[in-house]
Amino acid sequence: MAEPLLALRGVRSGYGDAVVLDDVSLELPEHGSLAVLGRNGVGKTTLLLTVLGYTRLQRGKIFWRGKDITSLAPHRRARLGLGWVAQEREIFPSLTVEENLSVAARPGRWNLAAVYALFPRLAERGVNMGNQLSGGEQQMLAIARALMTNPELLLLDEPLEGLAPIIVEELVVSLRKMIEDQGTAAILVEQHIEIALSHTADALVLERGRIVHRAPSSEFARDAAKLERFVGLRIS
Repeated sequence: MAEPLLALRGVRSGYGDAVVLDDVSLELPEHGSLAVLGRNGVGKTTLLLTVLGYTRLQRGKIFWRGKDITSLAPHRRARLGLGWVAQEREIFPSLTVEENLSVAARPGRWNLAAVYALFPRLAERGVNMGNQLSGGEQQMLAIARALMTNPELLLLDEPLEGLAPIIVEELVVSLRKMIEDQGTAAILVEQHIEIALSHTADALVLERGRIVHRAPSSEFARDAAKLERFVGLRIS
């Protein structure tokens, strides 16, 4: 049986002495996609930061293709193939769109031509500075820049937050192409629950730092009672 791309075993982590995640275990297969759901403050972002190596791990192990990376520094995890799209976007405001992309480039299928094909709007704005872009365009740039590192696994922290509906629609098309058509492995934290479930294979729910429910995304999406119980979503 093939090793999972990513595995967490009994992870307990947080910041300083504060514990945010407790006894978290999960597996993500090659080319897998996982939606991480839950109300605000339950540890969703902390889960992503723990995978990246930016929290204090008090207990448990993290494995990448069967190799223990628990003590590996964040930059070394990035070299293994972890890509990150932060909630704050964190683009370089004084660089052009093309410079933002080129500075992150690593060899692989995702190059300027590929990300411009995925985000045509960025191709139109290639010579504009990062701080001249709209919020939606900055989010496109943040995702495209992460893809330029040619990650094996892309971690996305609420990429649709605060965006206009028309921009959300554009980004959803791009997410579908990345995850479903291109087979990019992804862990998606997203408050747009229906979108998250419709574009991932599996889902889990965090509550008070623990996994309280996990299921195939399609199965969870059909379970109105569980959606309301765990994430407060009512399906009419």
